[in-house]
Formats: sequence, structure tokens, C-alpha cells
Amino acid sequence: MKKEKVEHTLEPVIEKDSEILILGSLPSVKSREEMFYYAHPKNRFWKVMANVFSESEPQTIEEKKQFLKKNKIALYDVIQSCSINGSSDSSIQDVKVNDIHKLVEKAKIAKIYTTGRLAYQLYNRYLKETVKIDAIYLPSTSPANAQISFEELVKYYKNEIIESKKL
Repeated sequence: MKKEKVEHTLEPVIEKDSEILILGSLPSVKSREEMFYYAHPKNRFWKVMANVFSESEPQTIEEKKQFLKKNKIALYDVIQSCSINGSSDSSIQDVKVNDIHKLVEKAKIAKIYTTGRLAYQLYNRYLKETVKIDAIYLPSTSPANAQISFEELVKYYKNEIIESKKL
């Protein structure tokens, strides 16, 4: 499979009162087609987040936006452009990152989480110094991360997100 140059085309989902920013690496092919985050039907992100907050799983883009707004969560990605095979993070090269610093200034972001190892590594390498908020690693909800069960994901996310909100 030939690598293609991909530009991040999704707008960040953020409100002035957003307190949490969750960063992925780059939207999947399916998410780019659907024009919204975590759109692949086998990606467990929305189901995990619904369980973390004890809510029903949002189905439509509008329901997902309302879920994020209600829970003061912003969504975006670390990568602005790169070369990639399909949706495979392991194939990513030639990375340019998004300006997360400007995004964080628009809201009340107190915590930044990254979904997956690559987002965490890229954030720490290119963005941490200017954003000045430590990122907290969360395991990827991608179907490619099959070694972590749904139950383990929920437990991990709940421990990190809900417990940190109590502090």
C-alpha cells in the first residue's frame, strides 16, 4: 500500500468552558469520510466515554457534540499533516503538528489526555513545551488495540478522567 499525504480536515470540538482536552493522533479514514472524530463503527471511544460518565452512548454527530459540551470535553488531534498508509499509526511519517497552544488558550483546559502511544509521544516531543500542560496517556480505543478489553478501557479511562476531576 502506498503512503498518501494526509491533511487534518476536522475542526477541533471545543467550548470556552471546556476543561479536558482529549487528543488523538490523526482521524482515521472513516472519521475523515464522516467528518467527525472516532467514526469507525469498531472504535470504542464513544462507548467507553458513555460508560465513564454513566450516560447512554451518543449516536449522531450532534449528540456527540452535546455529550462533549455537557462533560466539558474538547476533542482534537496532535497531527496536522503526515504521510500514512490508510489509518495505520505505525506507518506515519513526515509529521507536522497542530497548534495546540492556541487551542488551549481558547478554553479552561486543565487536563490533556492522549489516546494512544503515538499521540502521547508526539505531544511530548513537539507540543508540551509550548502548551505547558503535561499529557496523560490513555490507551487507544481503536479496533487495532485489541489486546485491551472494553472493560479494561472503561476502568482505565474512568480512573484517569473521573478521579482527576475530583482533585
